[in-house]
Amino acid sequence: MAEAGIIDGRAVAARVREQLKTDVAEFTARTGIQPGLATVLVGDDPASEVYVASKRKSSVAAGMADLHQHLPEDATQAQVEELLRQLAANHAVSGILLQLPVPAHLDAASLIELIPFEKDVDGLTTMSVGLLAQGKPGLRPCTPSGVIELLDAYDVPIEGARVVVIGRSELVGRPVAQLLVNRNATVTIAHSRTKDLAAVCREADIIVAAVGVKGLVTGEFVKPGATVIDVGIHRGADGLSGDADFASVSEVAALVTPVPGGVGPMTIAMLLANTLRAAELQYSLAD
Repeated sequence: MAEAGIIDGRAVAARVREQLKTDVAEFTARTGIQPGLATVLVGDDPASEVYVASKRKSSVAAGMADLHQHLPEDATQAQVEELLRQLAANHAVSGILLQLPVPAHLDAASLIELIPFEKDVDGLTTMSVGLLAQGKPGLRPCTPSGVIELLDAYDVPIEGARVVVIGRSELVGRPVAQLLVNRNATVTIAHSRTKDLAAVCREADIIVAAVGVKGLVTGEFVKPGATVIDVGIHRGADGLSGDADFASVSEVAALVTPVPGGVGPMTIAMLLANTLRAAELQYSLAD
């Protein structure tokens, strides 16, 4: 069998960003409102600083306002809460993103709940999760949205497809499963208690690996001609790798995402898309 085709996340993300630049300019010209993204970083975690800097740079490149806020490592719960309330009330702020993880002395869950659903560009609040579960319009988590965007970009049929999502995290597994159900896929959520995981996966037309176990999915898990979306990312002496063993999976699958260069680039692209959607939502609510 021929080696699997590569799903190029960098190329798809670049197309999404280029379209967003046009859409943001059109929205600003039509409404007089420039979408603004408020990234909130508490502390000086090096990895978080890199992630936030990339998000800020990308938002500016898309024509959005960079409304970044940085609090010190020892900021109190009350101080972070007050900042989030101010951003929630600020009409210049279209989207609020609290960079995770926050310092251990802070209660991240309660902080996230202070973000209004119409500004929740991470799609993590209880309201956003509920809107997704009910199939109602709202802001969806960025990485799961990126998975759907990749499948659509490569014309992978979702409606009627059998899908196995490996992993049930609130950040990826559960929301991507719900997005796929909303697109009329038949979805199985597999996890650490799933019996004979390989056999379950071999029934799937699409496998989404989002469990955080390096190289878990091998060619033995994959039905010939299936699509494998690898959300995992692991750093090792040999570089980055994912939850799927790329070499063996490529021998069986029709399409597979590489790590790096697959799902990863989509996350910031979908964050920008969410920021524009948030601005549009707030504009419509103000009418």
